Amino acid sequence: MTVADPATAAAIASNGDYTANVYSGKQEHRDQVCAILEKEGQIPMNLIDSEVEWFYDVLGLDDMYFMLEAPATVANHIVSLYGAQLSSMNKPNPVNITFESRHASGAIFIHNSVPGISKTDGPHYEQMIDAEYLDTSVPQKAYRVESYRSRGKVSKRLDASLRTYFVSACDFVNADPQGDAAYDISQVSDRTFLAKATETVLDLYSSVMAKVLGRTGPVIVSNELPSGEHRLVIGFRQGSTQGYFAALSDLYHYYRLFSSRKYVEQFSNGVTIISLYLDLARHAKRLVAGSSGSSSSVGSTTASPVLAPAVAAASIDDGVRQIIKEASLLFCIPNTPFQKHFKTGELSVQETVYAYAGWIFAQHFLNRLGSEYATLVDILDPNDATDIEVLAKLKKRLRHETFTRELILDILVGNCEVVKDLYAHFANTHHIQTAGNNELHQSLSAARLHDKEALDKEALLAKIARTATNDHEATVLRALVDFNEHILKTNFFQPTKVALSFRMDPGFLPAIEYPAKPYGVFLVIGNEFRGFHVRFQDVARGGIRIVRSRNREAYSINQRTLFDENYSLASTQHRKNKDIPEGGSKGTILLNPDAQEKSFVAFEKYVDAMLDLLLTGQSPGIKDRLVDRLGRNEILFFGPDEGTAGFMDWASQHARKRGAPFWKAFTTGKSQHLGGIPHDTYGMTTRSVHQYVLGIIRQLGLDEAACSKFQTGGPDGDLGSNEIKISCDRTVAVVDGSGVLCDPLGIDRAELTRLASERQMIQNFDLTKLGPQGFRVLVDDFQVTLPDGKLVQDGLSFRNTFHLNKMAAADFFVPCGGRPESIDINNVGTLFEDDGSTRFKYVVEGANLFFTQDARLRLEKAGVHLFKDASANKGGVTSSSLEVLAALSFDDGEFGRLMCRQEDGSLPAFYQEYVADVQKAIEANAAREFECLWNESKRTGKPKSILSDDLSVAIVELRKSLESTNLWDDLPLRHLVMREALPARLLKELGIDVILERVPQNYLKAIFGAYLASHFVYEYGTEPGQFAFFEYMSKYRAKAETTN
Repeated sequence: MTVADPATAAAIASNGDYTANVYSGKQEHRDQVCAILEKEGQIPMNLIDSEVEWFYDVLGLDDMYFMLEAPATVANHIVSLYGAQLSSMNKPNPVNITFESRHASGAIFIHNSVPGISKTDGPHYEQMIDAEYLDTSVPQKAYRVESYRSRGKVSKRLDASLRTYFVSACDFVNADPQGDAAYDISQVSDRTFLAKATETVLDLYSSVMAKVLGRTGPVIVSNELPSGEHRLVIGFRQGSTQGYFAALSDLYHYYRLFSSRKYVEQFSNGVTIISLYLDLARHAKRLVAGSSGSSSSVGSTTASPVLAPAVAAASIDDGVRQIIKEASLLFCIPNTPFQKHFKTGELSVQETVYAYAGWIFAQHFLNRLGSEYATLVDILDPNDATDIEVLAKLKKRLRHETFTRELILDILVGNCEVVKDLYAHFANTHHIQTAGNNELHQSLSAARLHDKEALDKEALLAKIARTATNDHEATVLRALVDFNEHILKTNFFQPTKVALSFRMDPGFLPAIEYPAKPYGVFLVIGNEFRGFHVRFQDVARGGIRIVRSRNREAYSINQRTLFDENYSLASTQHRKNKDIPEGGSKGTILLNPDAQEKSFVAFEKYVDAMLDLLLTGQSPGIKDRLVDRLGRNEILFFGPDEGTAGFMDWASQHARKRGAPFWKAFTTGKSQHLGGIPHDTYGMTTRSVHQYVLGIIRQLGLDEAACSKFQTGGPDGDLGSNEIKISCDRTVAVVDGSGVLCDPLGIDRAELTRLASERQMIQNFDLTKLGPQGFRVLVDDFQVTLPDGKLVQDGLSFRNTFHLNKMAAADFFVPCGGRPESIDINNVGTLFEDDGSTRFKYVVEGANLFFTQDARLRLEKAGVHLFKDASANKGGVTSSSLEVLAALSFDDGEFGRLMCRQEDGSLPAFYQEYVADVQKAIEANAAREFECLWNESKRTGKPKSILSDDLSVAIVELRKSLESTNLWDDLPLRHLVMREALPARLLKELGIDVILERVPQNYLKAIFGAYLASHFVYEYGTEPGQFAFFEYMSKYRAKAETTN
């Protein structure tokens, strides 16, 4: 390909641009088109030459169009344009011109377009290109795009230009680059791009690419070209956003800019780069255009689909600066239900995204229960299982039916003027003011509102009261006032980000729904997800859970219950964490219906957005210092949970890359080469669960080998496999993901242990090892006859309900897996025999929330010894807590040498000895709590399920009270308590003084308080005497004086 015009070539080279598309066979192509038109006779013979000349020479289409389109197709397009001219002469209605052609390796789209104005009707080709080609691009199958605007008008009579899009499949030089090749633009590029790009473009793209590979979010650069245009280059990882190409057009149209050309380049290292060539739009009036459904057509409608932009930039420099600021916001949320209002200029991009965030907030946090529900709560008995179930069902119904997502959206869409005021109130507080008041004005992206004073809370509420047409409208709009008032910190105005994050003061949570007030709540919103993080203490830790949905109905249910599940899990975790320094926390990430396969992308964005709020911005223009209404630093500790077990290494390393000083401790559940202590390898959670089994055996004088046991959660899982390996009982049934294995005489222990050691499901059990009454039913089985003659119609249903089947009977029931609330007040009756006796004598709840509280209470009332999850399965949290402690105590060099798997694959001696200390601590804590619960239950007659909560509350409240005392300031006492609380091997390695110097003081105080509080309650019970704590501390003070 050559450039015919030397002047053009010189200009392009000086601009550092792509080489021009020059078609050497254009004249021959033109002659063939003329011949076709003459033959078809659809245009008068005397007009053919002038129409063809206009199309080829005056319209200014890029030569790439003529290279790719056959003469017959071009002739058809010319006829269509001629018809459009006639239509515009004879009809006053809008006219719309569209052409499209698809083929196996790409497509061509053409439509009429007014520079600087977005369409709200007709074919949306850029959205189609996003959905069909760009959003799905991956290194294995990617598409590049070249798009050009014609330099001339469609015709003398039609004041519109044509926008062309050429989509083509990529042909990479190196389709699978490894190592340094992934950074070599000559290796990772498409061959067509390499043929067209100048050295300047290659250098620019190579620089952007390297930055993209080194960060999570977009990389945005711009420069002014000699032509006066501004080139905006945006790089990001493939699959990290959707609908971005089209959304960017709406953004620069908002500032009355237009693009003469734009390119989307894909690279085999997973990077996408978009280049936009921007200038001020010359058109200031509305144009009339129509639409048609045909693939190559000129149609008309009565409504105008094009609207003039509402905001004009003072200069192209101002416009480009605004686009750079807002391109990152748009990257986070490219499309919302408010998009039409952005296209028409009714709402700015910030107002649109703010409204979307407010919509999500309102969905979850409107007070939907009302005063009647509160009255009912006061009337009903909180200790009666039936009353509790009635309240739970009523709560679910009220939440589902009172304010639907659709109703909330309709209210916000119908009150755009109030939404603008709400946004201004939000921005007035949280905008990052780095360059004076004018910067705030610009970033509001609403020059049209500069004379509109931001309303305070009282004025907003008064306006809502005046403008709302009913109580529902007022309630929804007031919810956004609450949203604004309770945001303590947000990355909304951070120059670069990948998702929106909000640190909330939890004061907005209604006490009637959430009686225990959390310490902090985070809301995170990304293009693929929404998520929460709830914690009940300053120093807190818990897992991050991915929530998937099988279909849209399941998504709707998950969306309604997301925060409640998050809150309940964090609350349970808080009770479980009673004797470690960290309080309870939990994070949830709900994947959008169309993003079910993007769990890691969502997790990356969730973590990065959270780090935006935890780290102080140090890079102006990239990561600025946020407005901080909280006023203090926070540290969060994340752990693995459903769907995120394999992501912890990445999160730790990403925190390190972001400069987080706490990166080593940021996540637990890491691999051993990063200093993690894997729970499954060392049976950490099981060590705690099994202490309760052993405690029951010890207290009742049982023989473990003679006891039968039923277990959910199979030999392939952490809890299930370790429970099999650590026990010596007679296991009669196991349920796992593959099905049900049952043998009333006891499943062969050696074969079961083999599966547990190999982490295989029961589908791999050797059936020759089953007894005469034994059987296995897999989830894919149908019409299976059991040894007793019963017929199983459907293996999946049989598996899902086997824990309720009368065949599931044993001395012990140890749930090591299964869905939350598998047994509730509605089905707990199936665990009883006809004579009123229970099918299980002892229950140790290893799986989280397997039983509801009302179901537990009913079983305990019937005489079952039941120990709930918050007490029984806390071994994992203890292990993770001590993993965090080691990470905070060592510097980077020591941590790598003492806590990480070495290059030769060996584990340091210190690591192995430290793990042994962790295991001893888990077993000791579990044994202490078991004895306390057993003794308190005998003394008070209270159910152990309630005592477990009482115990947790007593420890947590005492720990909180200790924070306000001066006990920490007593240096001898501090040293004594910390020596007892800290692992012996860590103390031996570093000494108490080094640990006290390195570990953050709030974490040390949490260790101090947790140790004193838990040991006191375990010794003195939940109802200690008036002077018990004085007596307890007197012993410590005397010991401290003697020791020091």
